[in-house]
Amino acid sequence: MKRGELDDLAAFAAVARARSFTRAAAELGLSPSALSHALRSLEQRLGVRLLARTTRSVAPTPAGDRLLRSLGPALEEVARGLSALDDWRGAPSGQLRLTTFAYAARTVLAPRLPGFLRDHPDIAIEVIVDDRLADMVEQGFDAGIRFGETVDLDMVAIRVGPDLRTIVVGTPDYFAHRSRPQAPADLETHNCVNYRLVGGGGLLPWEFARDGREVRFRPGGQLIVNDEVLSAAAIRDGAGLGYMLEHDVAAEIADGRLIQVLDDWCPPFPGCHLYYPSRQVTPAMRALIDALRWTDSGSV
Repeated sequence: MKRGELDDLAAFAAVARARSFTRAAAELGLSPSALSHALRSLEQRLGVRLLARTTRSVAPTPAGDRLLRSLGPALEEVARGLSALDDWRGAPSGQLRLTTFAYAARTVLAPRLPGFLRDHPDIAIEVIVDDRLADMVEQGFDAGIRFGETVDLDMVAIRVGPDLRTIVVGTPDYFAHRSRPQAPADLETHNCVNYRLVGGGGLLPWEFARDGREVRFRPGGQLIVNDEVLSAAAIRDGAGLGYMLEHDVAAEIADGRLIQVLDDWCPPFPGCHLYYPSRQVTPAMRALIDALRWTDSGSV
């Protein structure tokens, strides 16, 4: 499309709808003569008469009426697009909807979100905490926070937390009557606390890797739960071995309340990432990214 043609098409649509050069000119902020000249130039370029003019009225010709019907939705879409640019102007404002899971809500959002909201009083945030992966577009989310390895490749992903490890731990009382496992296969003889995934309904597999070999173990045991607080309480009380984030039990390992096993089978994995489906973000989203972004020295 040549420069100026979109303006001429919008001018045609205004005249065709108003059925008056005078009213359309007032709407567009032009003189009736300038508008009439623009329409005649458009008709000449297109080689089609779009408007039937008399001394008392103006109306679209059949060709003009057909063009108007096809132009209407397109011009409305352009208007919506221009209106949406307001989200990029001025101070960050508006509403953001985030989907995340309990660990990220606790370790990423809880420490940083209150300060962010105080610093940005014109931004409102809704957070939905759910273990299930959400369809962001279908469910109307602006962004999500998940472990990096679960983020789809077509998403823009920003690190908001350090790398993590999931490790196997048990209490000293538990190991007082059982040998410590040396390899994942040894877990077959142990009582393990299982976690049932809320979304898929299956049991969370215990994943291990060493020397290029990967093992997915589905443990047996007396207890299956779908609540991480109950699971952690049972493990800490000696009900069985647990598969827990090292971050959550580091202090207890350090003071001897828990014993870590299979350490060399538990490599790190990408930690929490904020992700979203478009590289174009509003000032509100940009502000949130800047507040949550993680560097080697911690969050920005």
